Amino acid sequence: MKIPKSLLVDPERNSVYGSFAVAVSIWAFSYSVIFGQVLILAYYAVWLPLILVDYRRFLRQLSSAWLPLLFAAYVCFSVFWSQAPGITARTAVQYLSHITCAYVAARTVSVRTLTIGALVGIFFVLLYSMKVDGYSEDVLDGTYNFVGAFASKNQIGFVGSLGIYFSVVFLAFLRRGRLSFMLTVPVVLLSVYVLIVSHSATSIASIPAVLALVALLAMSKLLSRRYRRVIFVIGTGMIVVVAIVALNLGLMDFVLGLFGKDSTLTGRTYLWEQGWDAAMRSPILGVGYAAYWVQGFAEAERLWNEFYITTRTGFHFHNTYVEALVELGFTGVVLISLIMLRTLLGHIAAVVFKTWQAESVVLIGVMVLLLIRSFVEVEILNPYIMGSFLMYFSFFKLARLPVTRTRWSPAFEPADAKGGEAAWPHRPAAAE
Repeated sequence: MKIPKSLLVDPERNSVYGSFAVAVSIWAFSYSVIFGQVLILAYYAVWLPLILVDYRRFLRQLSSAWLPLLFAAYVCFSVFWSQAPGITARTAVQYLSHITCAYVAARTVSVRTLTIGALVGIFFVLLYSMKVDGYSEDVLDGTYNFVGAFASKNQIGFVGSLGIYFSVVFLAFLRRGRLSFMLTVPVVLLSVYVLIVSHSATSIASIPAVLALVALLAMSKLLSRRYRRVIFVIGTGMIVVVAIVALNLGLMDFVLGLFGKDSTLTGRTYLWEQGWDAAMRSPILGVGYAAYWVQGFAEAERLWNEFYITTRTGFHFHNTYVEALVELGFTGVVLISLIMLRTLLGHIAAVVFKTWQAESVVLIGVMVLLLIRSFVEVEILNPYIMGSFLMYFSFFKLARLPVTRTRWSPAFEPADAKGGEAAWPHRPAAAE
């Protein structure tokens, strides 16, 4: 039995396979630590073979992916100055292959299919966590939080916030028929419950802001492009002014108090100071990708001990830019920041200055969510992480590829009305 290529690689026709592939990816991102390498192999298996199905699709406008490829190359080359070259080499190859999978996904999966697959994957991920029913005590703030099958309340909180976000945007922009409401209700209820019991302040605080922004972008559809540009410029200026005034009036401390946090962000500011001190020893290139949190290294062992990380794994500086500064220096910080800004501003420009598209609005919300979390979490620098996959997927979606459709031509032209012979289109005309 032959399967048409379009059912695998055509974004307009591969919703079944695409949704399945995204759901498998989300399960792998969430539980590969528990179930081992088999999930990572499954993640590769749903994306990489698609290159062999239609390699020309992935070669078109490949130059548009130069920025992520440059960053991936820099990450790989950091093995030459890494203080743990073996770990850097292995993790860098994993990160490069992770970016490749996101590239394949962006070229073969529509935003609607991504959303459906994410909802399916998130539902089963949260359902499994509910079955495990794991709790963990935060020794720094003394709280007892639901973590499910994850190692951290912030990880499961992120999954819950994505479940809420994708449910809302699916119902608002991408649904087809009333059945969509019934399908998203279980995901919303489960996500809201998990978000509440996990007590993840970052996730609880970020999701309302992102949904409010998406609502404003949705209303902008009613305006012409001229008015959209004016409102965007004025709104951006107002946001900057309000943020500066709020910080000077101590609003940040008030907001943190609502979530039971203090100005140290549960020790994060001290951790950032330690990261800055470590980065200043090699400020341009860093210590090497994934080469700081290594067992046996004195600084990593000291911080693990201070923050009661008995497993001595799975810890970071709780700030994407500090983490990048330590491992990859200012060069790495500039590159990863450019990727985030290029992605976010590219989709904003598509909505504000071009024809309004729901797909760009959905990806703007994803990028704003990742941007907010990047200041307190590290979710775009590591392979096999949902945040980095979504960021690179959103970046590669900036390239608007032409729609290619097969043009059928008859094997031969029928005889003309005068009863002449059939004319074969590829046969050269005889000389007179």
